[in-house]
Amino acid sequence: MTHVPHPTHVRPALRTLALALALLALPGTAREQAQAARAATLPIPASGVIGVEDAYLAADFWIERAPAPDAVLMPRAAIDARNARLLREDASMHDLAALADTLARAQVVGWIDGLASPPTKPLWDEAGKPVPAATLQEILANRALEEIPDVQRSRFGLAVERAAMRAFPTRLRVFNRQGETDIDRFQESALFPGDAMAIAHASRDGQWLFVVSARYAAWVEAKAIAEGSRDAVLGHGQRTPFRVITGAKPRTVHTREEPRVSELQLDMGTRIPLAGVAPDQPVNGQHPYAAWILELPVRGADGRLGFAPALLQRNSDSAADVLPLTRANLIRQAFKFLGERYGWGHAYNGRDCSGFVSEVYRSMGVQLPRNTSDQAVSPVFARTRFEPGDSREKRMAAVDALDVGDLIYIPGHVMMFLGRIDGMPYVIHDTNGGTILGADGEPRSLRLNGVSVTPLLPLRFGAGHDYVDRITNIVRVAAPQ
Repeated sequence: MTHVPHPTHVRPALRTLALALALLALPGTAREQAQAARAATLPIPASGVIGVEDAYLAADFWIERAPAPDAVLMPRAAIDARNARLLREDASMHDLAALADTLARAQVVGWIDGLASPPTKPLWDEAGKPVPAATLQEILANRALEEIPDVQRSRFGLAVERAAMRAFPTRLRVFNRQGETDIDRFQESALFPGDAMAIAHASRDGQWLFVVSARYAAWVEAKAIAEGSRDAVLGHGQRTPFRVITGAKPRTVHTREEPRVSELQLDMGTRIPLAGVAPDQPVNGQHPYAAWILELPVRGADGRLGFAPALLQRNSDSAADVLPLTRANLIRQAFKFLGERYGWGHAYNGRDCSGFVSEVYRSMGVQLPRNTSDQAVSPVFARTRFEPGDSREKRMAAVDALDVGDLIYIPGHVMMFLGRIDGMPYVIHDTNGGTILGADGEPRSLRLNGVSVTPLLPLRFGAGHDYVDRITNIVRVAAPQ
């Protein structure tokens, strides 16, 4: 049994913490000062994660506290219409169906140059050694920009596995600080099986393709992509019937007969059509009656697109359609990732803060831009914007008005609102840090490094500013705009 200190053991430290917070608090109303004091007196359990009891780590705990948890917040037709607007109006998105039959050199070079500029500051590798300038030059040369033709035919492909999207055509992991091994500055995002893309360019060594998916453009290893016709690629994701993956990352059934689809990971929100095969005949050596027969894209020896059936156990989390957008589903889906390690740009087979909220909402049919900087300002979502000089009173009024599923943006990070306990707002977020004030009034890292539940008000940027001070936008995804 885990030993939890008795409240009397931590009371002196909490008094010190409360005093430090009071001294650092910005001028405000008595209500705001009371909120700061309440944040300072939250219990600190044995885990060290302030204000979080074991009971708070269950989705049902928060669902029971949510108002009208099963009420549909947006109907499917409204979600579909807004997704269409997102493709039309959000500059960070790419409408593949509207892509011209040919691509001009300027457009392709613009995508590649727009993704990442050549490194100008020192970088270190995983061993803590400086990355030689010659190595970086080889990586840049591998982009083969001079080989991009003036005009080329538009080509299309499907991802056949979970694949990293990279800033440059290389697997080399690089870091801004010596000894840092988590935030790989060449890692951008990820593709999932069945994701469609335009293929814009190939690296000099032929091992990488520069691709443009709906939400991101980056370099992907060629072995993860199968090239096919426009109709085959864009039509795959529109076919019916289908299954939507509602679990965190279930896998297909093992098969020795078709290793390309054996134990393939399918992340939350992935939409895969069902295969049109006989339900009473073996699939990959196994009777399919206890599974769903998916039709997954596969890559042939020549790199061309094909399809193969794969089994997904019926007891894996999936659905015949996207889930209804409700507060209960938002909480339930978010908690399926609880405890997963933080993965910058979807590294470590996980996801980062913006990837986390994207996949939660995607399981309910809602599309979001990839990065926090784009999510926070997208023109198609209802949002409350804050300027650096906005008052604490205005910020706390917005915090008091938060609803389940609202997304709270601070520079470089996003959190999803869960609910309140005795008036204290709580969030769930995928974070590589998490800082509070220690008993000495100095910032102390919680070292969360994963999908975590925390109270909002104690989280700090430093001794003088908390997260509320730094909120840039609050986005209510589950509302028309």
